[in-house]
Amino acid sequence: MKLYNSMSRSLEDFEPIVPGKVSMYTCGPTVYNYAHIGNLRTYIHEDILVKTLAYIGYEVNRVMNITDVGHLESDADEGEDKMLKGALRENKTVWEVAAYYTEAFFEDCKQLMIQKPSVVAKATDYIQDYIKFIKGLEAKGYTYFANGNVYFDISKFEGYTKLSKLDLDTLKVAHRDDVEIDVHKKNPQDFVLWFTKSKFENQAMKWESPWGVGYPGWHIECSVISLTNLGDQMDIHCGGVDHIPVHHTNEIAQTEAFTGKDWTKYWWHSEFLVDNSGKMSKSSGEFLTLSLLAKKGFEPLSYRYYVLNSHYRKQLAFSFDSLEMAQSAYRKLKRRTAQYANLEEGIESLSSSAQSLRNNFKKALEDDLNTANAITVLYDVLKSDISEPEKAYLIHEMDGVLSLDLLTVEDSEADVNAEQTAWIEAQIKKRNEAKQSKDWATADAIRDELKSKGIVLIDTPDGVTWKFD
Repeated sequence: MKLYNSMSRSLEDFEPIVPGKVSMYTCGPTVYNYAHIGNLRTYIHEDILVKTLAYIGYEVNRVMNITDVGHLESDADEGEDKMLKGALRENKTVWEVAAYYTEAFFEDCKQLMIQKPSVVAKATDYIQDYIKFIKGLEAKGYTYFANGNVYFDISKFEGYTKLSKLDLDTLKVAHRDDVEIDVHKKNPQDFVLWFTKSKFENQAMKWESPWGVGYPGWHIECSVISLTNLGDQMDIHCGGVDHIPVHHTNEIAQTEAFTGKDWTKYWWHSEFLVDNSGKMSKSSGEFLTLSLLAKKGFEPLSYRYYVLNSHYRKQLAFSFDSLEMAQSAYRKLKRRTAQYANLEEGIESLSSSAQSLRNNFKKALEDDLNTANAITVLYDVLKSDISEPEKAYLIHEMDGVLSLDLLTVEDSEADVNAEQTAWIEAQIKKRNEAKQSKDWATADAIRDELKSKGIVLIDTPDGVTWKFD
């Protein structure tokens, strides 16, 4: 398997630290609002990564954090506190907001058939671990104390920009006119490990610490949660490309300063979902959530299908017209696969043709998760001349990775399929009668009509069968 490593900026052969086992960390949601569909695109691709690794034989241990303590709007130490913002917006406590939107996030994941990680860790459950971590960095000389806050001094960590590849001499902290720059930092890129003083006088989440009552900086949770659950080194760290310049850069600095070891072997990043205004987010344009798509008539798995027809390392331009086309294609695909729902039992071995299709599917996924090509192979299965049970077997196996629910037929869809099947059988009967009467024109007309609807007739010595083209 080959994966693109953001650290080396190249495709690399995937070889985990421990043979046969994969340790993986994925940056989870900040639970102050619903996830927007741009966030969910990343989680869909991460889900494919996990399921692909399992498909080719690895045991995957995936850890994900839930940010339920103040995360600022910027990856730097600036902007509004998202959790506090959510609480004020809804007139709830931050704890109530966090609980509600955590549940909402996992409900979205369920609808998108995104597998729950092995470990889901709430940031607020690790406060004492953060304190131990900061004390460790303090003892090693990587921190300084100013204005009541503990800062990480990036000048003490060699290779701070090795992931971002940015020039530190020209790198400036993103600044908005309404955001006050922290004048207590020695370097603009230094970041807070523990706050006791900030512009948020009424911060709701605070804990006792050696530096005073306060709360952790945002970057620390991913480092500590991964170290606690996966050890000092791990195979894959996932996230969106927007995490590269600051969040993941700061994670590397503090983690490797603490352990003295290279931390992550492969850095995996998903590109943005974009619209006419640029990167899709909660603050730009219409706030698109999975429930809003549902209100507009789009099924969650139509969106998953839409996402999987793009590569995770390419920006995906979103429009409702393109989603409409994807939903139409997805529904047509399900109509074609539904007829194989109960046929996969009893396969003892695959023919060489079926095995070739299976290998092509595996190769597509092993090629840096080329899900679009993997879906193409799925269509190749449907068009192939392998046996019907073999098709059912391969569809079932492939859907174990793609997770498009291809072999589940809804009751309403089953009724439609039953009516459609009855109509097709009636047309075949009329064609047989026409052929017996040597009315070849009528027989050909019936065949052509069925073909125009995507239905192919197959004449065999035992009679006529049919399939969707």
